[in-house]
Amino acid sequence: MLQRPARGASSHSRAAGALLVLAAALAAAGCAGTGTGTLAPRAQLITPAQAGLPAADAPQQADDAVNANWWQAFGDAQLDRLVDQALQGSPNLRVAQARLAKAQSAVGLARASELPQLKGDAQFNRSLYSENYIYPSPLGGSIQNTGLLQLGGGWELDFFGKNHDALEAALGNAHAAQAEAEAARVLLAANVARSYVLWARLAAQREVAQRSLAQREETLRLVRDRVSAGLDTRLELRQSEGGLPEARQQIEALDEQIAIARHALDALAAQPGITGSLQAPALSALRPVPLQSVLPAQLLGRRADIAAARWRAEAATHEVDYARKQFYPNVNLSAFVNVQSLGLDQLLKSGSRQWGVGPAISLPIFEGGRLRANLQGKAADRNAAIESYNAAVLDAVRDAADQLSSLQSIARQQAQQREAQAAAEGAWQIATQRYGAGLGNYLQVLAAETAVLAQRRQAVDLSARALETQVALARALGGGWQPGASESPQALAGP
Repeated sequence: MLQRPARGASSHSRAAGALLVLAAALAAAGCAGTGTGTLAPRAQLITPAQAGLPAADAPQQADDAVNANWWQAFGDAQLDRLVDQALQGSPNLRVAQARLAKAQSAVGLARASELPQLKGDAQFNRSLYSENYIYPSPLGGSIQNTGLLQLGGGWELDFFGKNHDALEAALGNAHAAQAEAEAARVLLAANVARSYVLWARLAAQREVAQRSLAQREETLRLVRDRVSAGLDTRLELRQSEGGLPEARQQIEALDEQIAIARHALDALAAQPGITGSLQAPALSALRPVPLQSVLPAQLLGRRADIAAARWRAEAATHEVDYARKQFYPNVNLSAFVNVQSLGLDQLLKSGSRQWGVGPAISLPIFEGGRLRANLQGKAADRNAAIESYNAAVLDAVRDAADQLSSLQSIARQQAQQREAQAAAEGAWQIATQRYGAGLGNYLQVLAAETAVLAQRRQAVDLSARALETQVALARALGGGWQPGASESPQALAGP
C-alpha cells in the first residue's frame, strides 16, 4: 500500500526540483553562450599614434584650444549677428535636437526595464450564462454581473546584466546624438563664416573690376586724344573701345555671384532677406583668426564628430553583449492581488480576495537560428561602427593637416604675389607714360594692363583663401567644442 510522503519531504523535493531546473537552465545558457565563436573578427579602434598624432606629452602651446566663439575674432559685427541668427533658427539644428530627444527617450525605456513594473486592472461584465454548459442552475440561463479589481506587478531579475547592457547601449547612442548636435552647430557656424568670406571676396573682386573699368575708360580718353592729334589710327581706338564691354560683363557676372552668395547666407541664417539690410563686407577689414600652427595631440578629444563616432562604437559593443545574453535564461518575479466576484455586491467583501506570487524562468531552446543570426548581425554592426570611427579619425587628422599646410603655403604665396603686383603696377605705369609720350605702342599698354588686373584679382583671391582656410582650420580643430563630464577625452581615448 502506498504511503503519503511527509510534508517536509514534499517541500524538499519541490525545492530540489526547482534547483535542478535552474541548474539545467544555466548549463544550457553556458552552452549557448559558448557557441558563438563563429563571429567575425573584432575590429580594433585606431590609436592616436596610428593616426599620426603627436604624443600626449609632446610640447604644445600654452593655450591651443579654439575659442567657442572663434568667428568673433574676425571683428565683424554683421558676421556675429548672422552666426547667432543661424544657431538660433536653423531647421537642421532643430532636426539634430529632435534626434537627441528621441535618443534620450530610448534611455528612459531601457532604464524602465531595470525597475519593477506595477499595473492595475478593472473589469466589469454583464453576461448571460449558458444553460447547456458547465454552469449549474440557477446560474445557467441567468444574467449575472461579474467584477474584477486587480493590482499586479513584475520584476525581471537581471542576473546576467542583459538589461544593463541595453541601458548602456541607449546611453551611448544618446551621447552620440548629443555630440552630433554639437558637431552640427560647429559646421553651421563654419558654413556661415565661409559664405560671408565668399561675399567679401566677390565684393572685393567687384571693386577690382570697377577700378579696371575706370582704368580702361581713362585709357580710351587718351587714345581718342591721340587719334584726334593724328598720332594713332582707328585700330588702336577700336582695341581700346573693346575693353569696356568686357569690363562691364565681368561686373555683371560678379553681381550675379554676389546675389547667389547672399541667398546662401539667408538660407543658413534661416531668415530670407536678412542680408538685404547688411553692407557688403570689406575683405581687408576682416582680421585673421589666431590659431595654432601645429597639429594638437588633443585633436580627437576636441572634435564632436569624433566623439559621436566613438560613442556609436561603444553603443554597438553593448548591443553585441545584449544580443549574446539573449541566449541566457530570463528570471522574472511576479505577484498579484485582486478581488473577484459573481455579483458586484460581493466584490469588495473579504471572501472575494485572491493573491499570488512566484518566480518564472524562461530559456530559449530552439529558435531556428534567430538568436545566433541576431548576434552575428550586431557583431557586424559593431565592427562597422569601429571602422567608421577609425575612418573619421583618419579624415579628421588629414583635414586638420591639410588646413595647416594650406595656411602656411598661402602666407608664402601672398609674400610672392605682393612683389609680383608691385612689379606689374610699375611696368603698367611706365608703359602708359611711354605711350602718352609717343615712345611706345598701345599693345605694350594692353599687355601691362592685363598683368596688373591679373595680379589684383590674385591678391583678392589669396586674401580670401587665407580667411577661408582659417575658417576651415577652426572647424577642423573642433570649432571650440568642449566635451562634458560624460564625454571627457579620457573616456574616449584608446580602444
